[in-house]
Amino acid sequence: MDIVPQDVVDSAIEWADGLGYLGLALLSATEAALQPVPPDPLVWDMILDSDSGFVVAAVVLVATFSSVLGALVGYAIGMYAGGWLLERFVSESTIARLNVLVERYGSAGIFIAAVSPIPYKALAWIAGAGRMDLRLFVAAGLFGRGLRFGIPGALLGLYGDTMLDSLNWITFSFASILGLVIVVPAVRWWKGLLDEEE
Repeated sequence: MDIVPQDVVDSAIEWADGLGYLGLALLSATEAALQPVPPDPLVWDMILDSDSGFVVAAVVLVATFSSVLGALVGYAIGMYAGGWLLERFVSESTIARLNVLVERYGSAGIFIAAVSPIPYKALAWIAGAGRMDLRLFVAAGLFGRGLRFGIPGALLGLYGDTMLDSLNWITFSFASILGLVIVVPAVRWWKGLLDEEE
């Protein structure tokens, strides 16, 4: 669902970048509700181009709040057309896993989707279709999306090009190994959600 041709991503990012904060807000909101182009590359570019901590904070806040507003639209879509959308655009196994995530973990499940590559919009549709408590949905989204945009924002804002320049083969190898240590168990857990229910 979130696999999009790179030229489409690049075109959307370029278009949104031309609109500044408004473009960031539109991209973040629509990605959380419906469309598949992630706002993260635009967030990173805007942070690298910033000249103050205030601008970095503004970028992170705009991305976070507009993403959660978009997720509220996704929640509303789920209330009225969730079943049809999910059947049309999301695989049955992913729907089943997302249902388990919401049923078992509630707002923590929303947080997991908000901060990870799990399709946040699909979880918003499921949360809306299941009439999840809206306050918990919003709180988990704010916290999760705040971390998703805030951590890279803080690192890029503090270290910027210095951090990018220091990415040699040693740091890349270390980051890759660390990523595997985190990602492999996470993928196993995600795939095993259905097995746990049996």
